[in-house]
Amino acid sequence: MLLVIVVALVGLTFYYDSKLNRVDALGSYPDRVRDTPGTNWLLVGSDSRAGLTEQQKRNLTTGDVDGDLGRTDTMMLVHIPNSGKATIVSIPRDLFVTIPGQGPHKINAAFTFGGPKLLVQTIETFTRVHIDHYAEIGFGGFDTLVDSVGGVNICLDQPLRDPKAGLNLRAGCQDLNGRQALGLVRTRAFPNADLERVVNQRKFLTALMSKAASFSTIANPFRLFPFVSGTVSTLTVDNGDHIWNLAMLGWALRGGPVTTTTPTGGSESTDDGDALAPDDDTTTFFDLIAKDSPIPENLLSTNTGAIS
Repeated sequence: MLLVIVVALVGLTFYYDSKLNRVDALGSYPDRVRDTPGTNWLLVGSDSRAGLTEQQKRNLTTGDVDGDLGRTDTMMLVHIPNSGKATIVSIPRDLFVTIPGQGPHKINAAFTFGGPKLLVQTIETFTRVHIDHYAEIGFGGFDTLVDSVGGVNICLDQPLRDPKAGLNLRAGCQDLNGRQALGLVRTRAFPNADLERVVNQRKFLTALMSKAASFSTIANPFRLFPFVSGTVSTLTVDNGDHIWNLAMLGWALRGGPVTTTTPTGGSESTDDGDALAPDDDTTTFFDLIAKDSPIPENLLSTNTGAIS
């Protein structure tokens, strides 16, 4: 019986691994940053509507998007150190950097210009941090993951209403389904817009990973297998990534990681409109990550977002 169980688990692992969507995101390029200590993931949320029917677009209030690649307004660098807690770093979409072959632009333009591969190259070149793994999810998969674990309990400090994101939530603690969760991580209806949104995104990601790694999910096949199935069908990873890499990522994020936003020098006017300028703190911050060194409190963001 034990042998049957082990063989079945191994078989399921390789079956689900074969179902992952893959893309060449971490390909080599001249003078690529060498391997840096720890393990680094780039997590990308694209606004792709791929796979959504017109009815689903209406239900999720997603609208349509121009272009084949779409855009990516959500970029998180997850650093898992050799010892200690993981760190989730939001990279603001308006960070003004040099995109290889394209010149100075807001960083999210790299995905539009050249997809995952150019985005990874841009981030590695700018931060000098080597990216080991890549994962991307679009609108069409996020709500499915949330629903597969029975929703996620979130406590809000304020009511949130945003018709553009299909969002209408009361203040206080409540279980969010997939549609509500998608609206929460999409909304920019705050005084500081995207900088508040990225905080909410990090907090929700941590809550989702905690729920997925909880006993109530792992011990319940009616939650575990839909979550695994939803993960492999909705995520796009690098060609060299596997389902066990994703499991290790989820385990690293389950217990209160350090979360912060990339420090910048503030707003500046550019040919791309208002953008966020890197400064010495930005360089120091990523140098510490590249060296797998602790980040001092003065370089961590203090914005608490709308989620308690």
